[in-house]
Amino acid sequence: MFTHKDIAYRSIFVINSLEEKNLRVMNGELLLEDVQQKKTLTKLPFQKILALFVIGHITVTTALIDKCRLHGIPLVVMKPNFRPVFFYSITAEANYLLRQKQYEYAKADMQIAKILVENKIQNQLRLLEKTRLKNPKITKAKEKCLNYLPMISLVTDYDSLMGMEGSAAKAFFAAFFEQHDWNIRSPRTKIDPVNATLDIGYTILFNYIETFTRLFGFDPYVGVYHRLWFRRKSLICDLVEPFRCLIDGQVRKAFNTKQCSADDFLLIKNEYILKREKNSNYTKMFYDVLVSRKSDVFKYMQSYYRCFMGRKSVPEYPQFII
Repeated sequence: MFTHKDIAYRSIFVINSLEEKNLRVMNGELLLEDVQQKKTLTKLPFQKILALFVIGHITVTTALIDKCRLHGIPLVVMKPNFRPVFFYSITAEANYLLRQKQYEYAKADMQIAKILVENKIQNQLRLLEKTRLKNPKITKAKEKCLNYLPMISLVTDYDSLMGMEGSAAKAFFAAFFEQHDWNIRSPRTKIDPVNATLDIGYTILFNYIETFTRLFGFDPYVGVYHRLWFRRKSLICDLVEPFRCLIDGQVRKAFNTKQCSADDFLLIKNEYILKREKNSNYTKMFYDVLVSRKSDVFKYMQSYYRCFMGRKSVPEYPQFII
């Protein structure tokens, strides 16, 4: 498994390849080549790669996959719309003791789920406080978050916990994005530029968190809060919750500073689709904020792993505070 020293020394490389590129291995290094111009764009030593994210059209060789296996490098290949089509990581797949504990974890046990939801609402509250605004929606959302936090530990059924999370999120979004004509959070429907941008950010976050989760050998499909569902990586859905604040804050900041705008999108069949030429800008925007917190994310995952393996008491589980 990786150590804190590895996380500090190694880098996360993101390759945005909307035009056809080729990845291959030469002399122990990773080469990125332009297929049409037949020239090398960059060289990367494998020893310095923590994870490799490729967005767009790419050719991947067996030698590259073997080098990723040898150096424990997760390889994620995504479509231009950021949906993953290939995820390769076998760093700790043989950690059967961890997976056995996952499979034995009681579905009715909501203690860890409560910690995740509480952490998410805490970060929503902190984001609201950072706006320094005191309008009615901000005040109402802050009050709702503050009221729910002490109530979470007293929840006894799953539906009530989900209800609190949903109610807090609804109030949070309405207040946090009020200045941007916010209507409702509607995942994957792309009903407006802010929702579409949040979807992009959350998708990148999901892949990012999965990369760190797989470093320890977790089965990504077995969660503690999100229930088992066909092809849904429920554990990743769980573990992104404390970190959604990073995306929320970045999106609001980007629209406030005009780094993002409605002009970056095309309206096609009532859906806002990001323009092709803006893809790299949005990719960089989100990966910049995530990579800057890579040590925090690793420490969180490492602590979560140790707590879960050791069946630690709930207060010992980690929290990520923005």
